[in-house]
Amino acid sequence: MINRHHQKGVGLVEILVALLILAIGVMGFIALQYRAIEATAESGARIQAINLARDLAERMRVNRGAENVYVQQLNTANAQLSFSTNCFTANCSSTALADFDVAQVATKARSVGMTVNFLNCQGNNDGRRCIYVAWDDTAATNGALNEGNCTAGNVYDPNSTCLIMEVY
Repeated sequence: MINRHHQKGVGLVEILVALLILAIGVMGFIALQYRAIEATAESGARIQAINLARDLAERMRVNRGAENVYVQQLNTANAQLSFSTNCFTANCSSTALADFDVAQVATKARSVGMTVNFLNCQGNNDGRRCIYVAWDDTAATNGALNEGNCTAGNVYDPNSTCLIMEVY
């Protein structure tokens, strides 16, 4: 025969243990949801960056004769947002069109919290250029590793949040 006097409170302990196990399971689910939200935000930023880089690449392909203007305008942060002629309302030379294209793309990039640059592709010697699009705390530049640049010489910085598209 079981002595019921010694069984008092055991049901309460069992319920507390079950609640502890349930709480641990819920915490794992919360962590999983948080990571899913981060991944969704990252994929959205990558889509924005791909669209910006593709837009700029297509504009450059159409206006091939003004590559030097694209290089100069994109590599000068203060010149990226300004343009001399509105090519929507006036006929533009290839130089003015390149100036206008850079301003259009850079303005769109800034509106979504991104920066754009046009640099020599790292790791090759054939003069190819790459469009860099960066967001968050990353600069669309080549510099030292782990200092907030997309690349460091021939190495992609694994801590950066950027996209690099080769253009030729």
